[in-house]
Amino acid sequence: MTHASVENPTRQDSLENVQTRDRHRLSRRADAARTPKDKARLEAEIAASVAKTQARRNARGPVELQAELPISQRAQEMADAVSANQVVVVCGETGSGKTTQLPKILMQMGLGARGMIGHTQPRRLAARSVAERIAQEVGTPFGELVGFKTRFDNRISEATQVKLMTDGILLAETARDRFLGQYEAIIIDEAHERTLNVDFLLGYLKQLLPGRSDLKVIITSATIDPLRFSRFFDNAPVINVEGRGYPVDVRYRPPDESTDIRVP
Repeated sequence: MTHASVENPTRQDSLENVQTRDRHRLSRRADAARTPKDKARLEAEIAASVAKTQARRNARGPVELQAELPISQRAQEMADAVSANQVVVVCGETGSGKTTQLPKILMQMGLGARGMIGHTQPRRLAARSVAERIAQEVGTPFGELVGFKTRFDNRISEATQVKLMTDGILLAETARDRFLGQYEAIIIDEAHERTLNVDFLLGYLKQLLPGRSDLKVIITSATIDPLRFSRFFDNAPVINVEGRGYPVDVRYRPPDESTDIRVP
């Protein structure tokens, strides 16, 4: 699978802020533009795409993390790793907050304006409940900035920047959109469950990434051998996040001497 890359530095700068779904098409148009009329039309299309990106960026307010969650303490480390690498593996224990906070960390980095942040879940109920929770934390109506799509329900709009969905939905989209051009970042959540859909997606993304150098991929896993995911993606960095701990008191009930226990 190949996807034409942008080699001319000047053209790359001009296409940096266009919508991800427009970048490949506009890059090819730039290669073919010869006449002043063609170049003027191309510049107008680039300007329109950049304006859409800016409007999507302006549409969202400040994004705050839940400070009490362990992953929020590692937000800067996460952002630095995503900026420096195309693939990052996040190994988070239950209660670390990786599912709800990772999309917001990406939004704080500015992702989601050029294309959506796709976020997969193994089950339909999880996709909807996580989307509702993130929308509540961001402070926007459900189905606008944050939406979800499953086989039987679709709450996605033109304003959506974080899209929760089942892994089956994303896999089906590869048939219509080979380069997943509508996405600027993709989070494959709960990858340790190793469903057939997840395995197909991981293989597809590995082939896609060389041609989509602008796409960021985050693989999240519980503490079950995350190094296998790292090795599969050419030794992608692994960030370990602890879960939340709670004090536990162990108390033993004194024996009830009034009970006569007879062993036959």
